[in-house]
Amino acid sequence: MVAALIFAGGAGRRMSSRSKPKQFLEMHGKPIIIYTLEHFEYHNGIDNITVVCLAEWIKELEGLLKRYGITKVVRIVPGGETGHDSIYNGLAAMKDLSRDKDIVLIHDGVRPLINAELISASIEAVKKYGSAVTVEAVRESVVRSRDGENIFDVPPRNQMYVAKAPQTFYFGDIFKLYKKAEEDGVKTIDSSHLCSIYHMPMHMVQSTKNNLKITEPADFYVYRALYEAMEGQQIFGL
Repeated sequence: MVAALIFAGGAGRRMSSRSKPKQFLEMHGKPIIIYTLEHFEYHNGIDNITVVCLAEWIKELEGLLKRYGITKVVRIVPGGETGHDSIYNGLAAMKDLSRDKDIVLIHDGVRPLINAELISASIEAVKKYGSAVTVEAVRESVVRSRDGENIFDVPPRNQMYVAKAPQTFYFGDIFKLYKKAEEDGVKTIDSSHLCSIYHMPMHMVQSTKNNLKITEPADFYVYRALYEAMEGQQIFGL
């Protein structure tokens, strides 16, 4: 079985939106979270979806799923204090539906510019290598600093990548790491960071172009421009 875990439990404080969280902001009348979920809903390789959501917005999400015909969502789980906690909550809720060798794609609810090819490539990479972390090569030099003021290292740019999503694993492997982190009091930025801490091997999968995470107001406007450009390509054959 292949499942998707979509975490949309953040309040989106950096979006400066007083009316609703960033995942529920609308573009052309449709919430961002629905654009994201549709990629997994329409993919033949995905069997079910678990969504981690802000507790006070769960009923709103349930209504949206019915409105837009999203049928693969089997449960909605309240989010945690951090993104790490939200993923752990989602994996824990999936335990009774998942076996260790089932595959789970962990994805941001506010990262809607993926496609079926990336989902398929992630699934196949786990079958072949045991894990799949979506990455994109950096376009500028990366510097490292210990104190936030002085640079002590500039790694070779051709070795530097940005970790994106989905990040895909066998359920038993990634849930074991999140349980270990819970016991150790460890909090991580994302699943790749967790795997790095516990020295779990990770295989890279090349990201789609413009695999943007909508975090700040400018991201929303970039996303809208990119989406409209892609729509224009389909309509006009550009």
